[in-house]
Amino acid sequence: MTTPVITVLLPVYNGAAEVVRAVDTVLNQTFGDFELLIINDGSRDDSAAVLDGMCDPRIRVVHQANAGLAATLNRGIALAQGRYIVRQDQDDWCRPSRLEKQLAYMEAHPDCGLLGTWAEIWVGDTPSERVHDHPVTHGLLCFDLLFNNPFVHSSVMLRKDVLQAVGGYSTDPARQPPEDYELWSRMARQCTVANLPERLLVYREMPQSMSRTGDNPFQDKLVTLCAENLAFANRLRVPNAACIDAAAFTHSALHRLSPRPSMRRMLQVVQGAGERIAADSGEPEVLRKTEERIAILRYQFMLRQTHAHWVRPLLRPLRNLFNKFRSR
Repeated sequence: MTTPVITVLLPVYNGAAEVVRAVDTVLNQTFGDFELLIINDGSRDDSAAVLDGMCDPRIRVVHQANAGLAATLNRGIALAQGRYIVRQDQDDWCRPSRLEKQLAYMEAHPDCGLLGTWAEIWVGDTPSERVHDHPVTHGLLCFDLLFNNPFVHSSVMLRKDVLQAVGGYSTDPARQPPEDYELWSRMARQCTVANLPERLLVYREMPQSMSRTGDNPFQDKLVTLCAENLAFANRLRVPNAACIDAAAFTHSALHRLSPRPSMRRMLQVVQGAGERIAADSGEPEVLRKTEERIAILRYQFMLRQTHAHWVRPLLRPLRNLFNKFRSR
């Protein structure tokens, strides 16, 4: 048997009801030189039996005791035979040309280590009007990564050698989840990153997803990662108070603010980060996004200083309407 070009890595946890459809969308790709590595992470439903009943020769199933997503993905990276690793979730669906188009881009851009795609958003089996249409160029993505995750995890193609060089997914509970945002932040410091401007994935919001229900368990970790990214972009070894304060405002984690946050110093780290990314990437559009982020930060700071946080729910419909018309 020849070594496949691509390993599609699909972790499964209690996914018996959804995984067959997800697997079918992988098997029906227009590009066929891949292996589908499915790791059953200690599921307690019928996932093991469902997976063992799959007989396509491209499928390789591994069962293990529950280890969590990051550790499972790292095991998959170690077992992967392909030089490219594609992420796939148990409840998302690939469009047929996804692998073909991502591979063509990666082969034409050897400096790119991380390539996502745009995605449709469905609620269960029902299409919505929402989409994940994130920026596509390296500079704009690096700027967005300062504050949030502009990649759909289930859409990415990664170079295995770059993944291994940066150490794979962090399993440190203080840094993940979000294991994807944490990894993308480190990868973007070592290689070019991009998104394909095509919706090659159906991202399905499922009611059992803990990241979409109840309290947000990621808030403090998001602040930590955001502050680290701002520090790195400003050539700082560790985040200073201004980096942490800007990250805390971004993620509404007011408990992480320093005793006397300085608006001037926060603006300096955001402006400095944007200017460096714009210069390094040759993308002046980053400067426009920097000004937008500064305006948002000023607004968040004003709300805190005037104790007007109760106004935010009232302003949200107006802000959404403004964003809708601006995007047209």
